[in-house]
This record gives sequence, C-alpha cells and structure tokens, in this order.
Amino acid sequence: MIAHYLINPDMRHNMDVLAETYLNYTPVSIEELIGKKGKNQKSMADVPVDQQTEYAVEDADVTLQLKEHFQKELGEANTQKLFDEIEIPLVQVLADMELEGINLDQEFLGSLSEALNNDIASLEKSIYEEAGEEFNIGSPKQLGEILFDKLKLVDKPKKTRTGQYSTAEDVLSYLAPDHEIVQHVLDYRGLSKLKSTYVDALPAQVNANTGRVHTDYMQTVAATGRLSSNNPNLQNIPIRTERGRQVRKAFVPRNEDYVLLAADYSQIELRIMAHLSGDKSLLTAFAEGEDIHRHTASEIFCVEPENVTGDQRRSAKAINFGLIYGMSAHGLSKQLGIERHQAAKYMETYFERYPGVRNYMDNTREQAKKDGYVETIFGRRLYLPEINSSNGLRRQYAERTAINAPMQGSAADIIKRAMISIHDWLL
Repeated sequence: MIAHYLINPDMRHNMDVLAETYLNYTPVSIEELIGKKGKNQKSMADVPVDQQTEYAVEDADVTLQLKEHFQKELGEANTQKLFDEIEIPLVQVLADMELEGINLDQEFLGSLSEALNNDIASLEKSIYEEAGEEFNIGSPKQLGEILFDKLKLVDKPKKTRTGQYSTAEDVLSYLAPDHEIVQHVLDYRGLSKLKSTYVDALPAQVNANTGRVHTDYMQTVAATGRLSSNNPNLQNIPIRTERGRQVRKAFVPRNEDYVLLAADYSQIELRIMAHLSGDKSLLTAFAEGEDIHRHTASEIFCVEPENVTGDQRRSAKAINFGLIYGMSAHGLSKQLGIERHQAAKYMETYFERYPGVRNYMDNTREQAKKDGYVETIFGRRLYLPEINSSNGLRRQYAERTAINAPMQGSAADIIKRAMISIHDWLL
C-alpha cells in the first residue's frame, strides 16, 4: 500500500483494488467467508480450516506479487529512498503512537458539555427573538426563508442548485458583521458542531481496557504526504475559539509521572518557500530571526519594521500564506475586506520585493506543464493530470496545486523525519 501510495498517490491503495489493477486477479473477499458487517457476521473461527488456509495463503501470495511489481516502479519513480528512509520507518512510529493512545479527562468534558448546552440555548433564544418566531435553525431551507424572505437581509440572495437560498459558511460570514442574527447563527452552528463532534463523541471512543483514546493514523490518504487521523480525528481539534481551545484541555497525561510536550515547527512552509525560491530577502529575514510577517509588512507598506501596525502585520500574514496556496487578488480582497484593486496592488508589491518567489512560481508552473508532476525536496511526486487542460478552472486549480504541493509535501516529509528521530531518541 505504501509503495503504491508513493507511485500513484491519487489512486486507492487497498489490496483488492491493487490486485485487480496490476495482477488482473480478484482475491476472495472476507465477506465471502464471514458475511457482511452486522449482527449476523460470523467469526473467522466459524470458517472451515481449509477455507481459512486458502484465504490466508492467497493474501500472502498477492502481497508478494504486488511487492515484486512495485519494487521496480519505486526505482523508476525515484521514490525508493523516500520509501526506505521515511515512510517505512514511520510505520513503527505510528503503530506505537496508536497503541499508546492519549488520556482523556472525561469529567471535564462532561462539565464542558453542560456549559455548551447553556450557550447553545442562549443563542437559540436570541435567534428566535431576532427572527420574531421559532424555527429549525439547523434547517438550511427554514433559515434561508427567515433571513432572506422575512428579514430581507440582501436584495439578491445567493441560491443553491436546487433553488433554495444558500446559507453556506461563506455566505453567512460575509453578512455576519452587519447582521447580529447571522453572527448568532454562525456561533450556534460552531458550538453545536463542537459539542456533537468532540465534546460528546470523544468519551464514547475511550477504550475500555486502556482508559485512553486510540486514533488511527492513516499514512496513505493525502496525496501531499500529510498524515490523517480517524476514529477520532485528533488533528482537527478546534483552536480558533475559546470553547474550542477548552476541548484541548481534556487531553491530559495518564498520571503524574507523564507530561505532554508540544513541539511546533514555526512557519515551516514559508521557510520552505524561502529555500525553494532562493529569494535573498526572504532568506536573510529568516537567517536573522526576523518576524517574517512584520518583515513582509515593512516591505509592502514601506514602513520601518518597528512602525508596522497590528493590522498591517495581519494583512502581511494573509498575503504570505495566501500566495503559497495560490490565492488570487479576488480571494485576498475577500479575506482582508478590501477592494480587489487594492489587493492586486499588495500582491504586485510583494512580488517586486520578493522577485525570487515570482520566478519560483513561474518556473514551477512551466516545469509542471512539461513533466505532468511536481516533487517535494525528498522526491515525493504529485501528479497533475489537469495541468494542460483546456478547461480554464481545472487548469488554474492544477497550477495552484503545482506551486503549493512541493511546500506542503516537503513540510510533511520534514515533520515525518522529525517524528522518526524523536521516536528513536525516546527509545
């Protein structure tokens, strides 16, 4: 699976799919032996030994055949080193992390759930008062009718394909600064999701034997090389709101002999951008330990670093990260709440101050069009089948991916190397 993930990251990687694709062979399904999941599913102990044997040997045989096939392709794709030095050593690290799990303060989450109930009820009451009637806040249809038919918040409301009013996050976020009811709806949604997804769900996922939560770290999902976490997802615990940050407090050491240590790589993707682009100004700023967002603000707004305001630094931060993700002037204008021509001017000034970044982006796009893929510093490939598409939107998306993927993928590879090193050090 891992070998195929490096060779063809966008495909599915389970053994049955790989056997059918590469060996033209369909293995016996586990469901043929024990039935589908559910209360009527049998145990493997109920299956005759000769069938168990056939199934197990087939697994081993198919795995060996696929290994022989992918061994050659790893070399052809120049990903053998990545396979040997990062992905395979990481398997043991992730297995140990999964087995270790993390302790959860369930009593704290119980009190947080009650507090959220009160907050949600308070918001619900405010929304009903502002709407002048009670309705199902969780229903996009009913909410749309209240906001746009009854309250007439905008002249020409955006609609979905089915013809009903859109109450998507971006639509409501745009209206929230001018309409208190909309901000209350967004807060209501945020707290409701926090409660259902984390506060109430996490205690149910505590292992009865260990008393801890054991997530599954998925190594072969994100094409960029990033890890993902499922059952539960421990990588997306909210931090932007006070209530969200409180959820993180529920993860605690197992006892007084243990501590939780947080280690972060500051602005890793911007540092990789400086490295890949070779831009002198960016490299100097990082080498001298400057605040990179303050440095960029100083360059864009033509003021001394010590005179940069908080708003200017926030704008520079949005530009620094926005350009990495291929943000357009339109996207930047929406994020900063400014006119499009002003956003375009900021971007133009940025490229004037950091010419190496513009050259890197232009060269990367052109190389991707020739090769059909881009690579991380460690040789991880991300293929871009739409990079020469006649469809403008698809081509532009592929071009943005071409610029971002080497940075996002290199960051993922560096973090994986760090995880392996820390794991070895702890042993």
